[in-house]
Amino acid sequence: MAETKKIRIQYYRSANSTPVKHRAVVKGLGFTRLNQIVERVDNDSIRGMVKAVPHLVRILES
Repeated sequence: MAETKKIRIQYYRSANSTPVKHRAVVKGLGFTRLNQIVERVDNDSIRGMVKAVPHLVRILES
């Protein structure tokens, strides 16, 4: 079985004072606290979510 590619994302800047849509994207990515790192499947939907809030999250090299 082929291994699915993963992407590591870090939530490094607070979503306070951002539009409600940005907060919803951060929550949708699975973040619950600042400086948290999550691992998600690397697909177009996740990449689109990260692209919507590049000022709040960063992609970590794995």
